[in-house]
Amino acid sequence: MTTQSAAKVAPLADRVVIKPLEEAEQMRGGLYIPDSAKEKPQQGEVIAVGPGRFEKDQRVPMDVKVGDKVLYGKYSGTEVTLDGGQYLILRESDVLAVLN
Repeated sequence: MTTQSAAKVAPLADRVVIKPLEEAEQMRGGLYIPDSAKEKPQQGEVIAVGPGRFEKDQRVPMDVKVGDKVLYGKYSGTEVTLDGGQYLILRESDVLAVLN
């Protein structure tokens, strides 16, 4: 499933564009947790992938594909805003796992 924003972004080499999944807002003990105090989500959906990196003059295909739900490192990648949405651009090696 490609979003309109994804069509405007074409990652290079082994980079992927991820839309972080919003976690359900939780209230603990009736207290409101402001956005600034919440931990950043570490799960997201891949919305665009690059063609892969070169190794010994051969292109290595990507292991992730558009639509995959993935886990990524807490401080990985670069956050960008496209059409009002928050996205993360990171290398495929920063993706820790694909969720089934």
